[in-house]
Amino acid sequence: MGLALLVIIWLITFFSTYFFVAQTWWLPHGAAKAAEFIDHQFALTYVLMGIVFVAAQGALGWLAWKYRDDGSSRKVEYSHGNTKLELIWTTLTAVLFVGLNLMGSHVWASERFEPAAAGSVPVEVTGMQFAWYFRYPGPDGKYGRTEAKLMDPSAGNDAAIGLDTTDPAAKDDVVTGTMYPPVKREVDITLRAVDVIHSFFVPSFRFKQDAVPGLAIHMHFTPTEIGEYEIPCAELCGLGHYKMHGMLHVVSQEDFDKWLAAREAEKQ
Repeated sequence: MGLALLVIIWLITFFSTYFFVAQTWWLPHGAAKAAEFIDHQFALTYVLMGIVFVAAQGALGWLAWKYRDDGSSRKVEYSHGNTKLELIWTTLTAVLFVGLNLMGSHVWASERFEPAAAGSVPVEVTGMQFAWYFRYPGPDGKYGRTEAKLMDPSAGNDAAIGLDTTDPAAKDDVVTGTMYPPVKREVDITLRAVDVIHSFFVPSFRFKQDAVPGLAIHMHFTPTEIGEYEIPCAELCGLGHYKMHGMLHVVSQEDFDKWLAAREAEKQ
């Protein structure tokens, strides 16, 4: 029985480790400035935890075999534990846990607590059941006023977010259901939610942040590759959660300027 347990435990350990080493199911290709560091941090965490996992499971299998019931008359000894050993592994675990958090905190905090760089592209992201809307402030650089009583999600775009068209600052605001950021230029996001908590998630950018009703959350990221990326809602937000997703099209600066000019012309 002890040998069977050893084989089962070691086989489970081997196959579990193989899937991570072979990266059979892994993260999508990174396409944002912070993605490289986050991926490195992710891989380092898995390597360190993998070493601990393999060592612990290897020892567990060996102990199951070594102390099996083999019918002998070996004397059984009871132990209350080893305080010194427990202090050592608890300290090492704490150092590893805190150390990994400190290593990753800089990139996480830089996207949330540091202001966006000058010249970044401002975009307001609004989540509601069950759609994403994106607003650009236009040439004046100012967002127009929004009012809850003006919201009409069935009308889409301006009406969906309750844009007050009588406000002069709202005249050049561009509201769309698809996000268009220019490549290699920082995007300054103001994240809002209308009804319940939603979560703005761009897997390829390694970017995720909850949108909370009543809060305007400021964050920023820098896309590095032209392409199309899905924006799923990563927070269970109601019966239609499964279909709440948007698209993010990273384009060249020239294409972005053309797209924004075309949207501005439509409002004339």
